[in-house]
Amino acid sequence: MNILKSNFFLIIFFLLYSCSSIPSNTSNSCSIFDERYLWYKHTKKVEQKWGTPIYIQLAIIKMESDFDWLAKPPRQKIFKIIPFKRPSSSLGYSQAVKGTWEQYKKETGNKLATRIRFKDSVDFIGWYTNKTEKILKISKKDVFRQYLAYHEGWGNFKNYKENAKVIKLAKKVEKQSKIYKKQLKDCSESITKKKYIIF
Repeated sequence: MNILKSNFFLIIFFLLYSCSSIPSNTSNSCSIFDERYLWYKHTKKVEQKWGTPIYIQLAIIKMESDFDWLAKPPRQKIFKIIPFKRPSSSLGYSQAVKGTWEQYKKETGNKLATRIRFKDSVDFIGWYTNKTEKILKISKKDVFRQYLAYHEGWGNFKNYKENAKVIKLAKKVEKQSKIYKKQLKDCSESITKKKYIIF
């Protein structure tokens, strides 16, 4: 009985680890989806549902968390050595803050959504970029300005030109999205031909 119980917990641990561990090469979309085929299914569904291209979803996550499901902003420090509070409530793949995440759950009806689940995180990005298009009239394919709005928020977007740091980040996201887009063109056929799913 103890052996069965131990094996059960080992299987549960393996499943959790396999589903949440960081892909070995987060700069290559083909490699990511080769390891996480379910992630391709989720991003494809978001693209169909919200109109947000897969390569933009990946580029935002790459910048925000580098695909670390438990990512949080580093703690601030007092006198440069004593750990203090975190600068925001950002968490998970998308680094969504609590308030915006609650708004997402309320508007989509996805009450059980969690920021540490990839499926919910990419759906959040689809929802957010869709609202950005409606509120700020920014195309979902305009990676640079979409990321500026994602990082700064809809209300602060108009002030982005005063923030050289966020402009630099947005340019990096734009560059990475182009890399992902090219990679996906090269491997899209092999991805869609997968007939079984292993985590």
